[in-house]
Formats: sequence, C-alpha cells, structure tokens
Amino acid sequence: MTSIIKNRSVVRDDWTVVRAAEDGTLPAIDALPAGRVLVPFSLWKQAREAIVASRSKDALGVWLAPEDEPADLAADLDKISLIGVDFPVFRDGRGYSTARLLRERYGWRGELRAIGDVLRDQLNFMARCGFDAFAVRADKDIHDALRAFEEFTVKYQGAFDTPQPLFRRRAALEAEPQA
Repeated sequence: MTSIIKNRSVVRDDWTVVRAAEDGTLPAIDALPAGRVLVPFSLWKQAREAIVASRSKDALGVWLAPEDEPADLAADLDKISLIGVDFPVFRDGRGYSTARLLRERYGWRGELRAIGDVLRDQLNFMARCGFDAFAVRADKDIHDALRAFEEFTVKYQGAFDTPQPLFRRRAALEAEPQA
C-alpha cells in the first residue's frame, strides 16, 4: 500500500487513482476498482450519474487535469469527498490556481490532494494554496518530503493558509495595547 502526506503526517493511502489508458480511453464504470476511487474529471463528465450510483460519497473522488475548469465541478461538490489536482510535470503551475479557486471561490472544505509529479520543493507552496494532502512522486522519499514544512518559518504574502500579509500582521501586533 502506498503512503501520502495528509495534514502534515505520513498516512496509508487507501484511494486508487483511475487514469485513462495509454491510448486515451477511459475505463468503463463497471471496470473501476473496488474501494475508494479518484476518477478523472473527463470520466466524471461522461458518466456522473452512473458513478454516483455505484459508490458512496465517502468512496468517491474526482481529480482535475490542468486544463479542467474547477467551476464545472462546483455544482457536484456535495457528491464527493476528495478532489485531486494533477500536476503532470512539476513545472506546470496551473494546479495552484485550481486549488485557490476550489477553496476560496467554491468553498471546498474536503480533502484537496496534489497528485502526479509532486516534489518536496512544492509542498509549502501547495499548502499555501489550500492543499492538505500530497501524493509525493513514488521515486522520492516521503519522509524527507515531510520535512519541507519546517523550512520556512515566516510567510510574507497572504494566501489561503494565512490570508493577511506579514506587514498587516505586524501592524495589528503593534496596534495592540501594551500591558
């Protein structure tokens, strides 16, 4: 069984990420693996009703590719318990914007997982955008990646995890009455 980082701890991953075949064909709904599945948004769009009928909400998640529009999933957020955002290559940053949109505009409060080419150097930035789970690339040491969260102690810019920038946080501290 594989492991992921979730809420800054290494935990066992009991989800199966479903991907298209090499030729781009999507699996049939009755061919999906048993248990918890994270299906591609392209399959979700084609067979949403059948997928929802085949699984409980706790066993169903959808992952978004970089070109997928999070707004197209917004109406279905109550039918799933996990959203994955795929990073096909580490240098493709569109997933950061997707995460911010899901958290801030569409109000997603469930698990938001980074999948694909996820590396240690990205984890802090992903967390700042709202990710709380990370499927680190299989050839990387997940325990080493976990230490990435200890590398930065001060956050200058405002983001999902710390909405106020540092200068505003400092100004608020200075404005407090001294005891």
